[in-house]
Order: sequence, then structure tokens, then C-alpha cells
Amino acid sequence: MMFSNSMTLWTCALLILSVSLWSCTTASDGAADCCLTTSSRRIPQRVVTSFTIQTSDGACRIPATIFVTKKGFKLCAPFPSENNWVNKLINDILARPVRKPKGNKQRQQ
Repeated sequence: MMFSNSMTLWTCALLILSVSLWSCTTASDGAADCCLTTSSRRIPQRVVTSFTIQTSDGACRIPATIFVTKKGFKLCAPFPSENNWVNKLINDILARPVRKPKGNKQRQQ
């Protein structure tokens, strides 16, 4: 009878540990990629390809502008309303002509 109670206790402990570890690993899969701080240092227009706006409404704590460079780096700048050069850079990106992706061109006949 004593063996049965200790085995049940170990089984419950193992089950609780397993569930705890599983929930920790699944929770980290949905982690947000956020800017934690921003830099007021100007970013050259020639290196930036795109941008996104980060708001503090969701998982991220601070509002920011995330600029993506040609090499794929993400640079965190202040929110557009907080800095004039950020607004100008966003407008320059939006004013660029849309380029068609290079690929196999079909001949028109």
C-alpha cells in the first residue's frame, strides 16, 4: 500500500513538471519582435528599403519606427510624430517607384 502512494505522488509530480515545461516552450513561440529602445541618430535614406510602425498597444512597450536596411538589419527609430527626420524618411520611402520583381519575362506577340 505504501509503494502505491509514493508511486502516485511521483507520477503526479512528473506530470506537473511536464506540463509546466511544455507550456513554457509553447509560450516562447509567440514572442513579439519589438524595439526596446530607439535611437535619434539619423539613418541614411540610401540604406533603407522599408519600414514598419510599432505601437505600444500590443506586446511591445514603446511606440517606434522600425527601418529595414538593404542588408536586412532592423533599426529602431523614434515614432514619426516625435521626430521630423523620421517623418521625412518615411515619406521618401513611400514616394519611391514600385519596382517589379526581376524574373522570366514573357514575350508579347
